[in-house]
Amino acid sequence: MLYLATLADCDVMAAIHATAFPAPDAWSRDVFSLQLALPNVAGLLHPSGGTILLRVAADEAEILTLAVTPTARRGGIGTALLLEAATLAGSMGARTIFLEVSVANIAARRLYSGAGFIETGRRPHYYSDNSDALVLRLDLAPVD
Repeated sequence: MLYLATLADCDVMAAIHATAFPAPDAWSRDVFSLQLALPNVAGLLHPSGGTILLRVAADEAEILTLAVTPTARRGGIGTALLLEAATLAGSMGARTIFLEVSVANIAARRLYSGAGFIETGRRPHYYSDNSDALVLRLDLAPVD
C-alpha cells in the first residue's frame, strides 16, 4: 500500500501538501526535491493521498512533514504513514523520533498522541499564523 518516494514523486507530494496546508505553508515540488536528494532523508507515499518526509541524524529522526488530503482524512492514512515512518527510521538507525505540530492543529495532535508521541517542548510563534509549535517525541523500540 505505502511505497518509498523517489525524486519522480515530488510533484505528487507537493500536490498532496498543497491540499493539506494553507498556501503560505505548503511545500513546493522544489522543496521536496531538495529534501529527497539528501542521503539521510526519506519519504513515503500513500496512493490514497498521503505523504510523510523524515530525516535521520545519528540515532534521532525528525518528521519534517506529514500531509493527508482532506478527502482522505480519518481513514487511517496518517496512522499508516506514521507507523511505516517509525519502522523506516528505526531501520536507518533512529531510536527516537521528534516532530513539531501547531497547538491549533487538534486533529494532528490526536493522531500523534494516539501513535504514542509525548510533548517535550514548545516553540513560541513558530508557524506562519503565529501559533506555537509543540515538540513531540516518540521512543522507538530497540531493534534486536
